[in-house]
Amino acid sequence: MTENQLREQMAELGKSLYDRGLAHGSAGNVSVRLPDGYLLTPTNSCLGRLDPARISRLDGNGKLLSGDAPSKEAFLHLNMYQERKTSAAVVHLHSLHAVAVSCLDGLDAQNVFPPITAYAIMQVGQLALVPYYAPGDMALAEAVRKVAGKHHAVLLANHGPVVAGTSLTSAVYAIEELEQTARLVLLLQGHPTRMLTPEQIADLNRRFPG
Repeated sequence: MTENQLREQMAELGKSLYDRGLAHGSAGNVSVRLPDGYLLTPTNSCLGRLDPARISRLDGNGKLLSGDAPSKEAFLHLNMYQERKTSAAVVHLHSLHAVAVSCLDGLDAQNVFPPITAYAIMQVGQLALVPYYAPGDMALAEAVRKVAGKHHAVLLANHGPVVAGTSLTSAVYAIEELEQTARLVLLLQGHPTRMLTPEQIADLNRRFPG
């Protein structure tokens, strides 16, 4: 895709996320990797009303080159890219059910979700939990960096999910699956639940690697 096509795609998918209630107000941000930098949604922008021409254009070090000022959570995206060289896009949301799960006590920091569906295994994989830091705190950048190499999807405690993908479409699909799985986790609380077995998980990982 050309840069202009990527800008249009960011606006289109941002509106889709917003229209379906996965983003609200100015919450959430989206980025794509370019050969010589990044495109990132601007600070205080609404994903439902993005102007492609005003999306922030950053160089390889995260310095603003053109467009509006970037999201204050730009470091989340840059650290994911630095640790995941094959990732082409990153999506961060404050989606309702994922945030609700991020507030639960006693989560497994290495793998937040129990193995309840094949698609959670295939699209989300092992979801790491990052400890709570205030939005914009640079300590959050280091916490994300520590887990990003092994996890393309992370959940920020009391905050929300961050997902990297090989394309913007794949990142959006994965974060949608993450939100759907979070909703299932909440619906199943207190109910006897049949989990996928280790053998079934291993089979999925063989059939659908990476």
